[in-house]
Amino acid sequence: MGKRPLLLLVCIFCWTTYSHSQQITWEMVEPGIWKGTVGTPEEFDLLKAADVTPRSGALAKMTPVNFPLDQEQIVAILNDRKTYLRFPLERGEQLFGFGLNFKTVYQRGSIKRLHVDHYGGSDNGRTHAPVPFYLSSLGYGVLINSARYLDVYAGSSARKDSPDAPEALDRNTDENWTSSPYSDAVEILVPAEGVEIYLFAGPTPLEAVRRYNLFQGGGPLPPRWGLGFTQRVHRLYTSEDVLSEVAAFEERGFPLDFIGLEPGWQSKSYPNTFEWDLGRFPDPLQFTKELLEKGVRINLWVNPYVSPDAGIYQKILPYTASHTVWAGVVPDLSIPAAQKIFWQPFRDDHVGIGVSGYKIDEVDGYDRWLWPDVARFPSGLSAEQMRQAYGLFVKKQSTALFREKNLRTYGLVRASNAGGTSFPYVLYNDYYDHRDFITALINSGFSGLLWTPEARASKTAEEWLRRMQTVIFSPMAMINAWASGTKPWSFPEVEQQVKEMAALRMRMMPYWYTSFALYHFEGIPPFRAMNLEEGFNDISLKNQAGSADLETNPYEEAVRKEVKDQFMAGPFLLVAPVFAGETSRKVILPKGNWYDFYNGQYVGNGEVIEVQAALDKIPVYVRDGGIIPMMAPRLHAPGLNEKTDLEIRHYGTQAGTFYLYDDDGITYDYEKGDFSWREINVETDRNGNLTGKIAKPEKGKPDTIGEITWKFMTDQP
Repeated sequence: MGKRPLLLLVCIFCWTTYSHSQQITWEMVEPGIWKGTVGTPEEFDLLKAADVTPRSGALAKMTPVNFPLDQEQIVAILNDRKTYLRFPLERGEQLFGFGLNFKTVYQRGSIKRLHVDHYGGSDNGRTHAPVPFYLSSLGYGVLINSARYLDVYAGSSARKDSPDAPEALDRNTDENWTSSPYSDAVEILVPAEGVEIYLFAGPTPLEAVRRYNLFQGGGPLPPRWGLGFTQRVHRLYTSEDVLSEVAAFEERGFPLDFIGLEPGWQSKSYPNTFEWDLGRFPDPLQFTKELLEKGVRINLWVNPYVSPDAGIYQKILPYTASHTVWAGVVPDLSIPAAQKIFWQPFRDDHVGIGVSGYKIDEVDGYDRWLWPDVARFPSGLSAEQMRQAYGLFVKKQSTALFREKNLRTYGLVRASNAGGTSFPYVLYNDYYDHRDFITALINSGFSGLLWTPEARASKTAEEWLRRMQTVIFSPMAMINAWASGTKPWSFPEVEQQVKEMAALRMRMMPYWYTSFALYHFEGIPPFRAMNLEEGFNDISLKNQAGSADLETNPYEEAVRKEVKDQFMAGPFLLVAPVFAGETSRKVILPKGNWYDFYNGQYVGNGEVIEVQAALDKIPVYVRDGGIIPMMAPRLHAPGLNEKTDLEIRHYGTQAGTFYLYDDDGITYDYEKGDFSWREINVETDRNGNLTGKIAKPEKGKPDTIGEITWKFMTDQP
């Protein structure tokens, strides 16, 4: 009995020794960006895995800002060999981000474990890109630079010593009682004895996102052909099948820029040889050459798990994990020697003969087939760290194959994370909910990601057309038909409407290309949430909260509706998808005059409008003064330095300016300064008429612009 007080004293001593606030050392690393260091951060982290260079020049041109939070309110505690972080929240402050979420836009009040995985239908943090970055509606962002599984309480945990603690209410009598009491902090648990924190100031949410993207090198600038149309064919197609499908696209007048080959192109897959199946593809070099001559490029499906029958198997074996995936070995791609062996057949037998890109599958989850967390890797990195960063490894290292040939690529990948913004890859998955695809597209812009709401199959012609309409207004216009075999014309009753939408995608290529250039050079997401748009206010939804069914579930509470079915595309366009079965929908217009994309008519200003859902059109609106450069419809994107004629559209009654980006469309020469921005101006002359002009091409700079015509879409008063 007499020993118990001593034991208690020892326990108290342990707590005070190992659970105490830590000094956070802050330093400005770029204008408007601060790095905070807590404890002893691990040697390996997400930014080291990505190994990209910030666009310091672009960051230096942004608005000067101060540190965005009260440093004294940012708390770090080390306990149990873990780092506890706390960041303050104000009342009314909303949070966005935490990676690729499919159900929700507002993240305040959520609890997540950020863990790379195949998406399972719930926004719980297990997703293809669980980026540990969140954005505040007050105009700042926070990145936790850790390659660990992170536990996040995003304004969902209430401390008893909080200066703004929630009031205890009586559920029996108080209608304001809630199962989620007010919380004044974001709290994050990092399973390591230190971590790096990055703060990105605004002053607006969009400016904070821009700094975040530019810190990671800016967004990717795809080749022009990457913004065209792509079809992925059945997994067991032969070279003859592929050529036949390409011919069908041309005969029917459907655009096609790159075609995706699924696992059957390999001699063996699941696990993979990465070698051509010479039965289905007897002459890969001639096959690739023939397609390139037709203006069509090849994208190859792979995952990184090496078959015992692969030519590289014995060489790669010493550099692989302790556990296998589908009986294939898992290369440790953090080791340079492993990288050299693994990517050699890609370099020689794919890129070397003209293959233009990859679809890198299954580097995300599920737990039942991906390497387990007990796996060991020869580099000494944990299985957890490898899982969080593997998507970054494959994106960076495969992109390097094309850089060696000075050719840009644009592909698909199943996992990403912080640090991966600049790599030319679009995320996808096997989930297939149309509405959730749009929510994911909206959320992607908060975390430096690209997401495609692909079309795969449909039960009705209406659903097919609606899916194709959203595909057109997305980072990659793709039909992923490896299982269904669906073609653009598979539903004859809407074939013409689908064809017109596909042609619109091609016509808008100058606008899309410039939008991606803005992503690369200025960090502006080409597809982004309305919450990042100037003049947007979702107050109209505050009184439209869903009602709770307390009989079915007495713990259910009404949840405020979110704007997760409309988004911004490029500098001027507001896109409001329609879903199968809808005859109308509401659209929230930001402040300022807005005009119909198709006919130029005025539709509203800072209000909610009701839109009739015409079958042949996806609702799209243009801000007053918006300028949309378009080219003639064509079956393939312009080639290297190929000139194209432009139709420049102007909407509304206000003057407008647009800087049209131009380069050779194929190579990385733009990184050496071989690019131009052509200023387009629309002004009112002294007679009250709108007139347009475009700057002359700069001497010695790319000039792929041919004849110019002007189209003023809105009748002038």
